[in-house]
Amino acid sequence: MPADSIRLGFGLAFVLTLDESHTPRRTLTTPRALRTVMSESDHSGDEGTSLATAAETAIGQCMALEADESCVVVADDHTSSIGEALYRAASRISDDTLLARYPPREQHGEEPPEPVAAAMSAADVVLCPTTRSVSHTRARTAANEAGARVVTLPGITEEVFATGLDADYGRIARECERVLEAVASADELKVTSPQGTDFTATVDTREWRSDTGIVHESGEMSNLPAGEVFVSPQTSSGTYVVDGTMMPHGLLDREIEFVVEDGTVVEVSDDAVRKELESAAEQVGEDAYNLAEIGIGTNVAVTDLVGSVLADEKATGTVHIAIGDDAGIGGDVAAPIHTDGVLREPTVYADGAEVELPRVERP
Repeated sequence: MPADSIRLGFGLAFVLTLDESHTPRRTLTTPRALRTVMSESDHSGDEGTSLATAAETAIGQCMALEADESCVVVADDHTSSIGEALYRAASRISDDTLLARYPPREQHGEEPPEPVAAAMSAADVVLCPTTRSVSHTRARTAANEAGARVVTLPGITEEVFATGLDADYGRIARECERVLEAVASADELKVTSPQGTDFTATVDTREWRSDTGIVHESGEMSNLPAGEVFVSPQTSSGTYVVDGTMMPHGLLDREIEFVVEDGTVVEVSDDAVRKELESAAEQVGEDAYNLAEIGIGTNVAVTDLVGSVLADEKATGTVHIAIGDDAGIGGDVAAPIHTDGVLREPTVYADGAEVELPRVERP
């Protein structure tokens, strides 16, 4: 292999060139014949469908891809239809567009193939609709550090993609801003619900964050579908009851109760969830039970829960509470688990004042 080029090994003859300082140029060379083959293999019948509409939202509203920018779409064998929809939407804007596809990984956080990682770091815009999350990989981190704008879509399905991305992300950003203003200066957050939630968290010096889905600045990263305001609390205590969505179950037909003492989950009413936490605890001990996150959904397009945490935690009028890893969201606990539970009917108080949650009419 020549010293000034890297040939990407996933069946597509794209070449990532290096400049004289051996820094990747932000261009991707696409042979015309190969582009033709790829175009002919597309499912062109989905033009005008919900997948195409959602892809256009992701490429246009969320990423603001420009004609002189390069774009890499990273998919796997289970998410190829979404990857192809994103590729088509991006390639209408930029000729420097690449679709990379590889076999699904077994665990969240496993690295993509090295040629894919190289392409990610060379691009201006990167979208990753994958079965297993690449959010916490070296490849994603390196791409952001190189200046790429990155969104990940872990565990994405066609239904979730079409629902969560068929949205006005400008409005979602405004809802995030409004909620953030209501909670950002609060020292204490309280969540209650008709199902029995009575849960209090101290924020202290931890910073509230906003996931708007608008990724227009170099080095930024987001999840899609987006739409939440969230924090990793300093400590917390009380009881919360999940009645919406939680893995490994998906959409729940029963309630799951959690008891928290001094920032640690000490009781779980569901056997399957408890086993997942116990498995993680075998690696990191008590950190697996860390109360990691409180989030408020702001995605006005998610009008009903569908059983996917990725989408349901963004639904307006909901709160999600997570256990485990919080190192990537302002906390200090690294754990091999981050499991969210969605509450359908929460009331939130910031320093005693009720927070007006975003609301939409549900079917």
